[in-house]
Amino acid sequence: MKKIELLAPAGSIEKAKIAFMYGADAVYAGTAKLSLRSRAELNSDTLEETCRYAHSIGKKVYVALNIYANDTDYDEIIEEVKRLDKVGADAIIASDPGVIDTIKEIAPNMEIHISTQANVVSLHSANFWHKYGAKRVILARELSKERIEYIMKNKPKDLEVEMFVHGAICYAYSGRCYLSKYLANRCANLGDCAQPCRWQYNITATEVNNKDSVINLDFDEKGTYLFSSKDMCLIKEIPTLIEMGIDSLKIEGRLKTDYYLATVVRVYRQAIDDYMNLKSEGREKEYDYSKYLKELLKVKTRGLSEFYFVDDKNQDIHDLDGKSENMEYEYGARVIEKEREGLYIVEIKNKLSLGDQLEVLRHDSFEECVFHIEKLYDIKNGQPIDTINPGIKGQLVKIEIPFELASDTVIRRKK
Repeated sequence: MKKIELLAPAGSIEKAKIAFMYGADAVYAGTAKLSLRSRAELNSDTLEETCRYAHSIGKKVYVALNIYANDTDYDEIIEEVKRLDKVGADAIIASDPGVIDTIKEIAPNMEIHISTQANVVSLHSANFWHKYGAKRVILARELSKERIEYIMKNKPKDLEVEMFVHGAICYAYSGRCYLSKYLANRCANLGDCAQPCRWQYNITATEVNNKDSVINLDFDEKGTYLFSSKDMCLIKEIPTLIEMGIDSLKIEGRLKTDYYLATVVRVYRQAIDDYMNLKSEGREKEYDYSKYLKELLKVKTRGLSEFYFVDDKNQDIHDLDGKSENMEYEYGARVIEKEREGLYIVEIKNKLSLGDQLEVLRHDSFEECVFHIEKLYDIKNGQPIDTINPGIKGQLVKIEIPFELASDTVIRRKK
């Protein structure tokens, strides 16, 4: 059975390195104002460095130019395509036919991946993009497994298929939304979404002439999160996705923390590898997703849902109270380097104190590595301290850790 790609978000070169360390085969990134996450971008130097680093370890970097462009954007798009071709991006993710046409003209050898924003929901659409030169289509999140399976069985053999398996679900159809532009004058389709679907709302009017459209909502004096959805989680469906022959499984979250990234990538990497090993031994029915789900629940998230994958009439997708789930753990620290045996310099992410319980996210195993802080040392004078707060970004401290760890290893703190 072919190898399935695990694709992770990378809003910075640091996140790209963490994603690779925890098992991603490729990362995707935005650049300048031409992707739909303009606040998570790689500049010229960091993009080139990211590509160079990825290629040195046999990994890939895909770059999004997936805005729906105005005519005034095309001078910048042309320069951006030239730059991406020069630095060695492995593919460009795009959705606007005008942008795709520009890529084909400026960089004819560049792989084109059709963004989920293009709403690929059918075999006919997939075939169209294949005829137009696309190497890969990224399916719309709204598809059920039956519809995906039909596409997989009938698509051209050399057309790759990628799909999202974990992360935020947009209230609008495949992200094609003007709510942000209307309410905040920040256009989602130009990479500047204010996420008004996550805001609180009070209902002040009812459409009285259409009784079938009544929405029953529970809300208090703070209102309700009318448009907010749960997060997608298809960890249970890993065997189904592998057996379908999906080429790439994609994790959403270019604006998420290193901790979120490390946790989620690590879980899906382990789940994929475990299932493949079980299958090679004829024991695929023993796949148990519960241990992976338990791990995912240690990172801050909204409620989790399979969205429409199993049931295209599923109603368990709403997040009406707007509360974050799974607040028992938080990002503790990131390992910078080893100073000596048992002593590490770490960048702190939240308050650390003597006695705190910490847990190492190992990149090479799912082994539980829990310890309590027994010694903290001031980074400047080496004197013992009892507690430290992350007053500034990048604040460092020395800490005794009873495990052998690599740089960039993520450590979480139990609250």
